[in-house]
Amino acid sequence: MKISQPETLAVPLPQAFETARAQNRPIFVPTSHFTDDRGWSLMNQLQGVMGTQGQVNFSVQYPGVVKAWHRHTLQTDFWIGLIGHLKVGMYDQDNDQAWSMVIGEKRPGTLIIPPPLWHGAATVGPTQAGLLYYVTHSYDPQKPDEERTSPDAFPGFPWEVEHK
Repeated sequence: MKISQPETLAVPLPQAFETARAQNRPIFVPTSHFTDDRGWSLMNQLQGVMGTQGQVNFSVQYPGVVKAWHRHTLQTDFWIGLIGHLKVGMYDQDNDQAWSMVIGEKRPGTLIIPPPLWHGAATVGPTQAGLLYYVTHSYDPQKPDEERTSPDAFPGFPWEVEHK
């Protein structure tokens, strides 16, 4: 399995969203911390992509945990790593194409994951990781827009640390 990094585009998030959906591939949009003598913040992260059908969630993942794989039919995910770091895996089963990227405190930005890409994450390092994410379609427990499989479902994807 050949694994590459998602393309990084320094464009407005709505434009990157359209590109990700049109080309059926993940896109990373970097951002910068706003820093002053009071601290730091990330501002206007999801501007222009939030709609009335979506929802915002926050999830914490403990060290050593791999949450993978799942995919959606309708929903696009927008992932922002706020605490710690996550190794995100994405896989296009139809074209046998895979992507991997570490997101988090030291790589601020939004990772756009369009359907039907399989995706998941593994915590990187000894601390928990916090993920703020927006999904374009709210969760419906009666009819979840989600298909799941195991972390080892796609042989060759390295969830473990790669010593380079």
